[in-house]
Amino acid sequence: MKNVLKSVFESFLRSRRMLHHFERWQVLLGAKPVGVASAAVPPGIATALAAASHAGAGELLASLGSSPQGLEESHAQLLRKRIGSNEVRHEQPLSWWTHLWQCYRNPFNLLLTVLALISYATEDMKAALVIGSMVVLSTVLRFLQESRSNSAAERLKAMVSNTATVLRPGAGTQGAVRIEVPMRDLVPGDVIALSAGDMIPADCRLLATKDLFISQSALTGEAMPVEKFPLDRSGREAGVLERENLLFMGTNVISGTATALIVHTGERTFFGALAERVTAADSGPSAFQAGINRVSWVLIRFMLVMAPLVLVINGVAKGDWWEAALFALSIAVGLTPEMLPMIVTATLAKGAVVMSRRKVIVKRLEAIHNFGAMDVLCTDKTGTLTQDRIVLERHTNAWGEVSDHVLQLAYLNSFHQTGLKNLLDKAVLDHAELQPGAGQETAWRKFDEVPFDFSRRRMSVVVENRGKEHLLICKGALEEILSVCTFVERGAEVLPLDAGLLARIHRVASELNAQGLRVVAVASCTRTAEARKPAYGVADESGLTLLGYVAFLDPPKESTAPALRALAAHGVAVKVLTGDNELVTRKVCGDVGIDAGRIVLGREIEALGDDELRTLAERHQVFAKLTPAHKERIVRALHANGHVVGFMGDGINDAPALRAADIGISVDGAVDVAKESADIILLEKSLMVLEQGVVEGRRTFANMLKYIKLTASSNFGNVFSVLVASAFLPFLPMLPLHLLVQNLLYDVSQIAIPFDNVDEEFLKSPQQWNPADLGRFMVFFGPLSSVFDILTYAVMWFAFSANTAAQQTLFQSGWFIEGLLSQTLIVHLIRTRKIPFLQSRAAWPLLAMGAAIVAAGIWLPMGRLAHYFRLQALPLAYFPWLAAILAGYAALTQAVKGWYARRYGWQ
Repeated sequence: MKNVLKSVFESFLRSRRMLHHFERWQVLLGAKPVGVASAAVPPGIATALAAASHAGAGELLASLGSSPQGLEESHAQLLRKRIGSNEVRHEQPLSWWTHLWQCYRNPFNLLLTVLALISYATEDMKAALVIGSMVVLSTVLRFLQESRSNSAAERLKAMVSNTATVLRPGAGTQGAVRIEVPMRDLVPGDVIALSAGDMIPADCRLLATKDLFISQSALTGEAMPVEKFPLDRSGREAGVLERENLLFMGTNVISGTATALIVHTGERTFFGALAERVTAADSGPSAFQAGINRVSWVLIRFMLVMAPLVLVINGVAKGDWWEAALFALSIAVGLTPEMLPMIVTATLAKGAVVMSRRKVIVKRLEAIHNFGAMDVLCTDKTGTLTQDRIVLERHTNAWGEVSDHVLQLAYLNSFHQTGLKNLLDKAVLDHAELQPGAGQETAWRKFDEVPFDFSRRRMSVVVENRGKEHLLICKGALEEILSVCTFVERGAEVLPLDAGLLARIHRVASELNAQGLRVVAVASCTRTAEARKPAYGVADESGLTLLGYVAFLDPPKESTAPALRALAAHGVAVKVLTGDNELVTRKVCGDVGIDAGRIVLGREIEALGDDELRTLAERHQVFAKLTPAHKERIVRALHANGHVVGFMGDGINDAPALRAADIGISVDGAVDVAKESADIILLEKSLMVLEQGVVEGRRTFANMLKYIKLTASSNFGNVFSVLVASAFLPFLPMLPLHLLVQNLLYDVSQIAIPFDNVDEEFLKSPQQWNPADLGRFMVFFGPLSSVFDILTYAVMWFAFSANTAAQQTLFQSGWFIEGLLSQTLIVHLIRTRKIPFLQSRAAWPLLAMGAAIVAAGIWLPMGRLAHYFRLQALPLAYFPWLAAILAGYAALTQAVKGWYARRYGWQ
């Protein structure tokens, strides 16, 4: 049963590239670092990568027909046609016949096929035809629905596809031009530019680097980033992943910048070779799949017990073991939820498409379950609570006085950096007082750069003027800048940074923070022509002079406060996790209606153990000055407290928390590694959009749960009724053909469940998968139908004298109609806690389908084909009895439903 729903999600799993594939395959390989054991990859791949590592850069470029400026576009197009897309085998679409086979090969269809073959072998052609119709209906419906789902998945995936920055030769004397190209269009010979947050799109050889650190944890299991260089110093005996000048598809840039030459793409990559070997393996079912499988196995075990029991009871009581065997086979068919895979697929796919219309892209269908179950949402502040429209509001010296000099140097820093340009840099560059025409960027030439990383929380550029003087300009968080400053500038004076000035600086920055401004400090130092260095690094960020601040305003969104109220109304608590300081965070939280209370700082979390952090995370709502590791720890602590935790982030610093969360949420404009780590992508960075997605996720889960509840309770009731009838009647209560036709009609009536309405009450609180509750539900509601089945037996026996073998057809016709109508009615009784048809009405597709099946069920005994199905017309006096029985069934079910909901709740 492990693979019952594997194909349901296969197309969507194919869209989870790189990080998720590597994590999955690490499990398959026993969590063994695959890079050390290169034998996991065909020798040809390892040899080719080793050769690329040893070759000179010029030699390698020439062998690939490329240059330091990259490939000509025309050449790249030819290579793309010849080599194919930069995609691994696991991502290729299935052929239609393979897909059709996968839709067929679930345990339910296989079981039905065996029963159909047995019926055919025993010359029961009618039973074989009906069972075969069930198999064909289930398979074809699932095939059509999954084909539509796959098409929808490809359209959704195209909306959030990742790109790489590729170099192309410029016209004339112009140097290389940088363009964005979809990762799937990359070819060997392409030269790409990398910076913090980028995914490595193929296997590459480095040409140039600047403080480049790569996360290879998805391949090796090593948590610490690895520094990479253009030249390999590891030695020829080193393993492939230990080569210092090679990058591998699926890893990501932590910090620094680089240019790299693509050596292998698609299936020729290290990743692709690994994919080819393990793509057929299965890492085991997810929690969602395990829940579905558990329910399926309950029904299968129930069938394996009940079918032989029915066989023995009927064989002993009636003496016709052959007829008893056929009847037992029919019971087995009736207990088989053959529509379960199709219903699950249709419900999840419909939910994903509807969510996409609301600007929520579901990367993994099964993530919808966690989305609806989420009860805690952790989110960053910038762009989520605020407008994500940062403007440069102030530029001052350390005393809070306006300073154009500070603005000029901040502009040079933002203009010349090639690393991770964030919204603050864009705000500086867009500032009206210093457009590019002002000439500041041409007066200085960039010499070097010390890229940003999240441990230093600052970055520097080194520029050179015409006099060959070097100026290091450092920009970053105030505390981190102050840690490398020994002087402070005021006008023409440069003063030693003592305790008094330090207190004054903090006071000015706090006043700006209290106004909701985010403060970034700017510092510099000058190196004369004699003191300048050939290259600069982190160690050179020392002895700097603090110049002042650039302060930014990111006003709260008008939609944030209503969205927070809507999330709270739906049972989702919002916690703010930000790297910003506590003053700005408190101001923004106050503006959007969040009671910040005591704000927990990152330095406090450092000193706490896991148990203490679990208590702290539960108690407080706002956390500031956090590092990526702090965010991840908080998410894990909330998960350990029993919450279903969502995390919303868009930066490289959010990737660890996104992976740790039950439901990772990112936005289309996020860095590559954040989008790849997420399960849900928002096309609009808004909590209101997120709230709408949560509601749709719950609606999807509710409709899926309806079918499972209906199947479990209805099947249990039917078998209980059959056992009672078999023990006391001198003939079969229903022929095998009757049971099969009834089951087929009932299954058809369920096709519209994915399109049903859901009560608002169900959507107001998080819903979690609870297989144990289904067993209790089945035991309570299954026998209710049996009470009225037995009452129908009594009516047919006493009121219509259908109490002999000669009158068995009349008896069977009466129970056939009552059984089918009660099964159709229970759909409407169980789909809501309210009074059906009056307080809660099903969607029109479900109503129409139910009405059609009721009409067909009544027509079969009453119409011209009755003799073919071995039924007979019922007297008109039967129908008042039928109406009374169905009304009593509805009344009793409604009463039990109210009691059950008060005691156990209603999902």
